[in-house]
Amino acid sequence: MSKFGQELLQSAQEALDIAKGAAKPGRSYAPAEVDVSAIRKRFGLSQATFAARFGLNVAMVREWEQKRRNPDQAARTLLTVIARNPDAVSKALIAA
Repeated sequence: MSKFGQELLQSAQEALDIAKGAAKPGRSYAPAEVDVSAIRKRFGLSQATFAARFGLNVAMVREWEQKRRNPDQAARTLLTVIARNPDAVSKALIAA
């Protein structure tokens, strides 16, 4: 069997072990929850300004803050990056 085939089988076994709870994933890229209100308030921004600055829908920001909806994985990832490095997000959006 080729090296690629062996690596593929090993990866599949690792995925199965994680699914069964016998192993933990090596990395987690998005937190299970984010406190959108705390992130926004830390920057002293209104909901509308926060949404506009980071390319978010203001209605969705309200829904998240009022706990009527939860951010999906992609949104949690973006919000985590905003919390840690807001300037990088702003610069990336301006360059787009």
